[in-house]
Amino acid sequence: MVLTHELNLSQQTGLNVKIAYAGSELKDIVIPNLSSKFEIDHRTLSLNTLEQYLNEQSLLSLPDVILIEADNKDQWVDVIRQVKQNPLLLGIIIVVISAFSNRKWKARAMELKVHDFYTYPFPLEDLSERLSFLVKFKLIKPKLSFLSQIIDVTYKTPVYKRIFDIVSSGTALLLLSPFLLFIALIVRLESKGPVLYKSKRVGTGYKIFNFYKFRSMRIGADQEITELSALNQYGAEVGKSAFIKIKNDPRITKLGYFLRNTSIDELPQLYNVFRGDMSLVGNRPLPLYEAEMLTSNEWTQRFLGPAGLTGLWQISKRGKNEMSEYERKKLDNFYAMHHSFWLDIKIILKTFPALFQKEKV
Repeated sequence: MVLTHELNLSQQTGLNVKIAYAGSELKDIVIPNLSSKFEIDHRTLSLNTLEQYLNEQSLLSLPDVILIEADNKDQWVDVIRQVKQNPLLLGIIIVVISAFSNRKWKARAMELKVHDFYTYPFPLEDLSERLSFLVKFKLIKPKLSFLSQIIDVTYKTPVYKRIFDIVSSGTALLLLSPFLLFIALIVRLESKGPVLYKSKRVGTGYKIFNFYKFRSMRIGADQEITELSALNQYGAEVGKSAFIKIKNDPRITKLGYFLRNTSIDELPQLYNVFRGDMSLVGNRPLPLYEAEMLTSNEWTQRFLGPAGLTGLWQISKRGKNEMSEYERKKLDNFYAMHHSFWLDIKIILKTFPALFQKEKV
């Protein structure tokens, strides 16, 4: 069966978000538990007619999210392929739900590039939060792309800075390659999951790029941010905080604390520097959920300068409890407006003593 729902995100986005559910095995379990967040449209369609249902919708009435149950006949695979092949449906978020544990199904879903895969039983609140995140991500990305078009022309990396970045990062990657391989090995042996953590970050001119670190947290840590928001070091002075940093973060592995306290987890970003995504020195590129909070005229200045591996706030306040969100914003703005070759050299020289932070933040 296919049930169309409307997620009430009007307070956050000003828009109604439609969600279609395709399947019948878990419908009576999933749908009632989502009813607190989703307004149900009682139209029903069979799974076989999902493609017809989508084709009959106008561009304005298409669902933003489709929840599809995996079935033994692999019909769910065909449905996803049909959706992916239609250029008018490329923007739809697809999440697969399985009533059975099947690693091959999950691997197949990932090959099809769906947005997520859940095997029942799973915490239904996790699904609800995940859908909310995916919807907000979908809405945030065009917003940041628009800002990028406006701001991009205001900053160009100086030739001397780019040459310095290429030579420094390239040399460091070459010399540190045996050490990096060793760290990758112990990360893999210490806990389950990939060696590298990849996330979308927002850098100079609101440009979005893939940002790399050695994984220092357990799998699924990103989905726990809401639950741990009360522990945020940057307690917002007014409204919601733009930055997130948690003292004694329970999501960090034992090895992860060592990697973070020594800043070894940051070394893969030398590859980002070599590629030109960021510089050695600049303002920290931010996760999407932080960048979306810094689009006012007062704080967009930080995106007018280079994004970097190290910067003013790292050498002056990193690892200290008294650091406020306001202080960090002011430091970012100052660097964006006053960066120079000699300031970069001073920051690099002061970065080495700051690498070993004393507190777990």
